[in-house]
Amino acid sequence: MKVMVMVKASPGSEAGKMPSAELLTAMGQFNEELVKAGIMESGDGLKPSSQGYRIRFSGDKRVVTTGPFTETNELIAGYWIWNVNSMEEAIEWAKKCPNPMDDEDSDIEIRTFYTMEDFAEADLDGTAAAHEDALRQTIAMQKVEVQNYLFFSGRCDEALAFYKEHLSADVKFIIRFNESPEPMPEGVLQPGFENKVMHAEFSLGNVRVMASDGCNDVEKFSGFRIALSVPTEEETRRIFNALASEGGKVDMPLMKTFWSPLYGQVTDKFGVGWMVMIPGEEAPQ
Repeated sequence: MKVMVMVKASPGSEAGKMPSAELLTAMGQFNEELVKAGIMESGDGLKPSSQGYRIRFSGDKRVVTTGPFTETNELIAGYWIWNVNSMEEAIEWAKKCPNPMDDEDSDIEIRTFYTMEDFAEADLDGTAAAHEDALRQTIAMQKVEVQNYLFFSGRCDEALAFYKEHLSADVKFIIRFNESPEPMPEGVLQPGFENKVMHAEFSLGNVRVMASDGCNDVEKFSGFRIALSVPTEEETRRIFNALASEGGKVDMPLMKTFWSPLYGQVTDKFGVGWMVMIPGEEAPQ
């Protein structure tokens, strides 16, 4: 269940009163608990309505009004978006929240989001639902990062040295197979590749490039794989399955690795290699 948790405005928040250091610390700790529990999707504070605008709709007329707006108890000073199992769970979490207005009385309001199923009677053929799904997919894809990943079939060290000499490449990070915190699956790594480059990152100008020796020197250098860093598991699985469809080939199924909560490799029907993953922690600099 997705809910919006709204902090109602107060005379102090409308006057632009800033939170105390103690409240900032307490609210930060509360947000950290929400994140660890996997509940918080987003959240922000809002500036006073004196810096806001309203647009009134009346027929084909649009009237813009500048703030401030006087009905303080109807205004919102901040919000969270939570994913919870029930309204009861949301209420229990909200009760744990520090008083958002410090020394003033304050209110928190919780509202559930509509889903497309709620509009089924007005969308009998599912057209509106399909359109909304397409929009959500577009929004998700706008957050995807596209990065080049080069495979050198055992010549990665040589390539890095060449790029450093001739292109002023700046090698940011490098790890070898024998330095991996987890062993490679049996039979995957070619004998003698233990000291080869498992993963490297270097910059060319303002572009970050990733590289590896791969697991053997048999495969011919095919140019690159494209690495997609995707923010959610749902979208990661959707993209991976789409690339593997219609004659595509799964080279490595989606799985948890020490560098990513979900990672896999796939070659699409056009022969383009992809690495699809949820990003893990940033590599040490």
